[in-house]
Amino acid sequence: MDMGKTKILIVGGSSGMGLALARRYLDEGATVIIAGRGEAKLSAAQEELSYSGSLEIAVVDISREDDVAALFQRIGRLDHIVSTAADIAGAYRLLPEIELSAAQRVVESKFYGPLLLAKHGAPKLSANGSLTFVSGIAAYRPAARGAVVAAVNAALEGLVRALAIELAPIRVNAVSPGWVDTPIWQFVAGDAKDETLAAMARRLPAGRVGRPEDIADALCFLMGNGFTTGTTLHVEGGHRLV
Repeated sequence: MDMGKTKILIVGGSSGMGLALARRYLDEGATVIIAGRGEAKLSAAQEELSYSGSLEIAVVDISREDDVAALFQRIGRLDHIVSTAADIAGAYRLLPEIELSAAQRVVESKFYGPLLLAKHGAPKLSANGSLTFVSGIAAYRPAARGAVVAAVNAALEGLVRALAIELAPIRVNAVSPGWVDTPIWQFVAGDAKDETLAAMARRLPAGRVGRPEDIADALCFLMGNGFTTGTTLHVEGGHRLV
């Protein structure tokens, strides 16, 4: 595929699976815009990727409609929009300990954010363009402390199916990762991160947890396959089976 004229927006592109996806498409010659709330993180990612001319950064809070509308007004035409953003810090709590503000941040980043990206971004997409979001294994294998994340992931997948109908022929899909070794685990498990991931690796049929590049592969497939829409692609090492 000739990526020379392809323009992609990746929200959450400053770390983890979003950064891996940005690197993949920059290597193929696309123009990539990585977006997020933290200018320092975006600048560090820009320096790490070091693709002069074909990489841009954009500071945006996708839970704020004015921010999202201004972003698309500024960047113009696009071929693909991806969001890997997730603000789950503080959300993994047992029911009596859940703070509504933490739950609201999950909803804003993983549901309202994608909704606003679709609302304001779809008019900027080419007819064969795509919107791709990231849900997660919690929707299928919920655990104690994970009620909010499980519910929001499931809601996002429902949104994807509805938008695939409303926005056609623009394609709308989701990737549902399993446990992936990304910086978000520092918030989930803290100092027990390595031990927690190693224990899961022993359980999984794949024999390991995921890497950001595994999810980037799945995102690339959904963005590039013109006959896939309204779909959730599971990339979880067999987690749903165990």
